[in-house]
Amino acid sequence: MPRSLLRDWLLLGPGLTWLALFLVVPCGIVFVFAFFERGVYGGIDYLFTLENFSRAVDPLYLSIFLTSAKIAGLATLIALLLGYPAAYAIARAPARRQTAYLVLVMLPFWSNYLIRTYAWIVLLNREGLINKGLGSLGLIEAPLPLLYNEFAIVTGLVYNYLPFVVLAIYASISRLNPEVLEASEDLGASAPRTFWRVTLPLTLPGVAAGAVFVFVLSIGNFITPDLLGGGRLQMVGNIIYDQFLTARDWPFGATLSFLLIGVMMVLLFSQALLVRKAQGEGGAAHA
Repeated sequence: MPRSLLRDWLLLGPGLTWLALFLVVPCGIVFVFAFFERGVYGGIDYLFTLENFSRAVDPLYLSIFLTSAKIAGLATLIALLLGYPAAYAIARAPARRQTAYLVLVMLPFWSNYLIRTYAWIVLLNREGLINKGLGSLGLIEAPLPLLYNEFAIVTGLVYNYLPFVVLAIYASISRLNPEVLEASEDLGASAPRTFWRVTLPLTLPGVAAGAVFVFVLSIGNFITPDLLGGGRLQMVGNIIYDQFLTARDWPFGATLSFLLIGVMMVLLFSQALLVRKAQGEGGAAHA
């Protein structure tokens, strides 16, 4: 074996082993469990069946999947609308300030996810800071229903996952070749036209990466819907959690988990195709 290849395998080995043991193997177990029956007292009876999949496409669970996708999609859209301008501003700021701005973006991650989510309960409840502030300004007469609904869930998801979007898009913008933008301006394009025709298309891989981050993490989230939704709105993550820990129906929980993993893999594959296409177009443009 060539020395360089041996070195590569030695460097890749620990990481690949870790991923195989704690990602590939658990996903394989989930896939296998989906084809068995629930035991009488919970657990698994190792009898082959496809009933779990037919149960998963029941209109009740399909509606929960669609609701979860709608909430995750809305959170993704809002995060992109908020994250792109922030990432663009950071990338165009003086180099000495960019690190400080990025630290501010990452600052929420310095506290626990649960603490950040509970903080929104303090802000959004009927006696919270937002309702009190709007009332003191005379803008509302009665407290607004900001908590335990879809609005609260989307708000919590956007807040917790917005940094992923900013970092992904910032990385894409910071890699832009300034000469491409200068060429667009030299050819007479205005700043908005340069953005829409040059900057945005070339940074789509970063946009796609941020969108996949938010959507995948949101659609499988169960903590935020449970706390900020008050249990009134079920998402697929809550259903999977309940199947494993409350109903003790591991095969059906594994089936829902496998379907959710399938959705995630499709999104990741689509992102990879978009990145490859963008890299090919970028190489052609440089050529």
